[in-house]
Amino acid sequence: MTAPLQRPRRKNPIMRTRLSVLPPWHRSRVALGLTAAAAEGRFELQHCLECGAVQYPPREACHRCLADALLWRPVDGGAELMSQTLLRHSHDLFFRERMPWRLGLAKLDCGPSVVVHLHGDVPAPPTRLRVGARLDRAGMAVLVGLPAKDVPNMADDRQLREMTCDPRFRKALVTDGKTAVGQAIVRGLIDAGADIVWVGHAEPWKRFAGLEELSRLPQVALVPLDVTDARGVREIAAEVGAKVDILVNNAELHRAEGIASRQGTDVARAEMDVNYFGLLRLAQEFGPVMKSRGADGQSSATAWVNLLSIFALSNFPAHGTFSASKAAALSLSQCLRAEMRPAGIRVINVFPGPIDDEWNQLIPPPKIAPAAIARAIVGALCDGVEDVYPGDVAQEWFTRFRENPKVLERELAAG
Repeated sequence: MTAPLQRPRRKNPIMRTRLSVLPPWHRSRVALGLTAAAAEGRFELQHCLECGAVQYPPREACHRCLADALLWRPVDGGAELMSQTLLRHSHDLFFRERMPWRLGLAKLDCGPSVVVHLHGDVPAPPTRLRVGARLDRAGMAVLVGLPAKDVPNMADDRQLREMTCDPRFRKALVTDGKTAVGQAIVRGLIDAGADIVWVGHAEPWKRFAGLEELSRLPQVALVPLDVTDARGVREIAAEVGAKVDILVNNAELHRAEGIASRQGTDVARAEMDVNYFGLLRLAQEFGPVMKSRGADGQSSATAWVNLLSIFALSNFPAHGTFSASKAAALSLSQCLRAEMRPAGIRVINVFPGPIDDEWNQLIPPPKIAPAAIARAIVGALCDGVEDVYPGDVAQEWFTRFRENPKVLERELAAG
């Protein structure tokens, strides 16, 4: 049985700092379909539309009938473990530093045989197990073999932890603690085992509901943080940046207006200053130091979370300028993801539907509660996924966007 994770010791400043290395990450274009599904928490394999055969590894033509009509579809992951091995040597630098490493050969119920990274609690073969897709440190999909049923301390497995961003014993920064969403995220991280959560608040002289109660929690430290103030962001990064393992950027400015309903550009500029330039300032100040700690032991810097909006995918005219600012932030976060990848730091984008707050009062239900957003963020960290769409509206919106973005645009324009 996996031993419970222990709180890491303080880092010895005179010991060698291990540089970030990545597992083998080259994939063919067709194989990236497996990664695309794993990034959203799904395990999908190719299915032949002609004969129904399930394909693995990904390929251009069916291994049975040579048809080229292959469609990615979810599979349940039930499998039989046929053999296992424990690697004690590797020519690859990433695995050489993490030996021993357990691998297995599993026969999926849907047909293919696959090589999997084996969880420590999977019994010796022959035995049943669950196979799933996870993103490795390079952001590429790999297959993992998990116990058929959940076991105690399952998330503490050494190999599995390399593919997740579990908050346990880690230190986090939440950029905005004055909102209900921010306070729910802080509590969610604490419940997940975070050691310290720094909570930013942009206007220290104002008394926000719930912030004083939050400050009494032993894991919470309030810090003055205004993402529109470049000097302030730089000072906070200098103070705590070298300790932050998980950064959650939930600071946003939301005004429910379109283009013609207001005069001037002041509000739109303010939205961009927080939602886009705020992310840029944080990335410039916190990004480099987090990258330098991508291999800093058991609780290294591991994740950057951006709270975006489902409106970023296709503009919602009733909230037009807000949608545009979130679309800009989405594009910037994709750049950030590419730059953080060499350090193995996961950039997670969260796309909630309308939040149950003052700026969405006129939008009819269903709306997503702050606590649900917090659960989605913690779940994404524990599962190691990249894109999350919490709430019924976000799920439906995303489904329509994938089917036909132009149809969704017309539906939104028609109200």
